[in-house]
Amino acid sequence: MIDTILMPLGAGLLQAFEPLNLLMIFLGCLAGLFVGALPGLGSVNGVAILLPVTFLVPPTAAIIFLAALYYGAMYGGAVSSITLGIPGASTAVATVFDGRPLAQQGHADRAMMAAAVASFIGGTISVVLFTFFAPPLAIFALKFGPPEEFALMVLAFATFIGLGGDDIPKTIFSILVGLVLAAIGLDIISGQPRLIFFDIPGFLHGINFLVLAIGIYGIGEMLWTLEHTQGKVELHKVNTSWAKFKENLGYIKSYFGSTILGSVLGFFVGTLPAAGATPASLMSYGLAKTFSKNPDSFGKGNVSGVAAPEAANNAASTGSMLPMITLGIPGSPTTAILLGGMIIWGLRPGPLLFQEHPDFVWGLIGSMYIANLVTLVLNLALIPVFARVLALPFTLLAPIIFTLCVVGGYAPTNDMHDVWLMLLFGVAGYLLRKLNYPVAPAVLAIVLGPLAERSLRQSLIGSQGDATVFFERPISLICILIAIALVAYPFVNKMLAKKNGD
Repeated sequence: MIDTILMPLGAGLLQAFEPLNLLMIFLGCLAGLFVGALPGLGSVNGVAILLPVTFLVPPTAAIIFLAALYYGAMYGGAVSSITLGIPGASTAVATVFDGRPLAQQGHADRAMMAAAVASFIGGTISVVLFTFFAPPLAIFALKFGPPEEFALMVLAFATFIGLGGDDIPKTIFSILVGLVLAAIGLDIISGQPRLIFFDIPGFLHGINFLVLAIGIYGIGEMLWTLEHTQGKVELHKVNTSWAKFKENLGYIKSYFGSTILGSVLGFFVGTLPAAGATPASLMSYGLAKTFSKNPDSFGKGNVSGVAAPEAANNAASTGSMLPMITLGIPGSPTTAILLGGMIIWGLRPGPLLFQEHPDFVWGLIGSMYIANLVTLVLNLALIPVFARVLALPFTLLAPIIFTLCVVGGYAPTNDMHDVWLMLLFGVAGYLLRKLNYPVAPAVLAIVLGPLAERSLRQSLIGSQGDATVFFERPISLICILIAIALVAYPFVNKMLAKKNGD
């Protein structure tokens, strides 16, 4: 079996090293880096905007370019998350939690190196898994029906409640607020409007997740910083010398375990249709915090809090291509656009693609290995450039951040309603921070809420309202039992501590 994989993989690598394909990889990674860093764009819009340009080159080179752009954009979101506290895309929201505090402490270079290295490791592990386990993983992913998907979402919520380290009632309140916001819009079964406040038409399309994220982490962070600096100039000088670079390399071992965990989890979640990199990165952050020896340091500048979600979102981007290539089912919005491009070029994704177009498939897989390396080199080389943003006084950064937030809030739907909503979320995020309420669970809830609702209602419709369907299927039962154990953990821990104290 290994020989049947290594031979075509070698041919694919040689094809990826052809001058045109190599140029496409470099340009794709570089373009993706900047597309991902601009709030409101992200990989989906980047691939959609640049898709027509690729008709100038052969199909293999075109898909290699778009896949490389996808890779670059996954890291690019980390740049603005760390330097400005604004997630460039929804996949980089979890990176803000610890990336921004690290930057404010003068360690932006360490955070960006962690993001680059974790992205490289996550991408490499996922490509290796993609290469060797594509057929069996595709079959296993198909076993995830609505009950399993819902149980997985419950497990993600339980991770934040049981092991988040925050005040549990406040965490639950934050999750419930996020779920309410996720329910705004049209009912997914009846199509009836729900929670349309004051009959404002803008609420009919629901709350765009990026609007919430940019409001809370962009506007909210800006208001918090302005309050604490009192308008004084605050410089975050970053040392980007060679000695500092070598020192940052030494931190790799501290987040290596979290990176491996995020890579494997991210790839697996990415293979699930309609899951994608955002849930993967948030779940990876939660698990990294769970297994950390110092969970209280998360949210205050723990480098593992940057590495885990970055490894996960890069691994998930590769994982989401697995069902697209092997089954013709896109695993994320970006791969849905890639799927459309492949069909335009006469390439029909599915089980027969490996047989009918082996040169294309293995050339694409080979390009993933090279794109990972190119992205790593570009990221490390550009750290001093990105770090210079932090050398600007905040009196100059504040209007830039505000402008980027407004553009990012307007871009997804081209609706001014979302801009006003983003400003409202910014004020709400600022107040929540002052009252010491965690906002990460609310962000998690608004991402996973629609997925959880869809899976729950599909499951109950399929079982004619019988809730035992979640306990009859092995995978969903295991996820729910783990979720119950996680929620019970802090209470049991408190009881044991009280008993030992007595």
